[in-house]
Amino acid sequence: IAVFSREQARQRSLYPRTEKIEVTLQIPGLQGTLLVMNKGVSTPNSCARHLTEWYVTSSALALVDGKPWPLHQPLTQSCSLSLLTFKDTDPQMVNQAYWRSCAALLGQVLQDAFKEDFSVELLRVPEVLVTSGAFCCDVVLDPQLDAWNPSEESLRSLTRGAQQLIHRDLPWEPLEVAPPVALEAFSHSRCKQEEVEEKSAQSPKGTVMLYRCGDHVLLSGGPLVARTGLCSQYEVTAIHPLGECVWGLHRRAQGLSLPLQQQAHHTVWRKLRSRAEKLVRKYYSSQF
Repeated sequence: IAVFSREQARQRSLYPRTEKIEVTLQIPGLQGTLLVMNKGVSTPNSCARHLTEWYVTSSALALVDGKPWPLHQPLTQSCSLSLLTFKDTDPQMVNQAYWRSCAALLGQVLQDAFKEDFSVELLRVPEVLVTSGAFCCDVVLDPQLDAWNPSEESLRSLTRGAQQLIHRDLPWEPLEVAPPVALEAFSHSRCKQEEVEEKSAQSPKGTVMLYRCGDHVLLSGGPLVARTGLCSQYEVTAIHPLGECVWGLHRRAQGLSLPLQQQAHHTVWRKLRSRAEKLVRKYYSSQF
């Protein structure tokens, strides 16, 4: 958190005087509308606030010059802007960002649940399709917990932890950083340091994206949605052992969620939940 806050302040100081940029909206009914915003300060969320409350509460992700852009990431040049919601005609990109965000939330819950009593090593988050039926978070728990088999009550407790974070409606704040900053932020985790090195090597700009959610900082392989409050129905459904890895006993935590704009009847939810309990084995490299 300290490293994130320091780097965020440094990046903001790069824009000491107010410079204006022009943001052209690519939104049905507002096509071509021009907003004059502040360079390096204004975000897509700031633009949404110049429209109606519906855009503020419903927007999950943005497209800036046609590329996926987190809602709280500052705009640094004049651009075109689209605001994406779960009700769009083609919601694939925002759905995948939502699934990724639900997995990030699950990782945060797992770290909070064991507090300082036991170590929790979050592994690389597997990118799984929404159609797989569950989002996933891979983790290695303290060796003292190797014999632990989570009960239904344990899963309910983790679900309650997630629902508390959802109720707080916390933003996922993005911060694009150079590898040395990310390596310092994850100095406690050799696993995350290796992931930083891999992701920065694959990035055209040689950078990685960090996100802050409350008192948690995470590394993400793709954009997250705007805030935890966009999650509605959310349940931790299973924790499967996958065997030993270099870091210890590899487990896969899984869950199921629907966003605020989508609701399922309890009978449908039970069927979805039953499917989400089954181990998800297939995953893919993110395109978004």
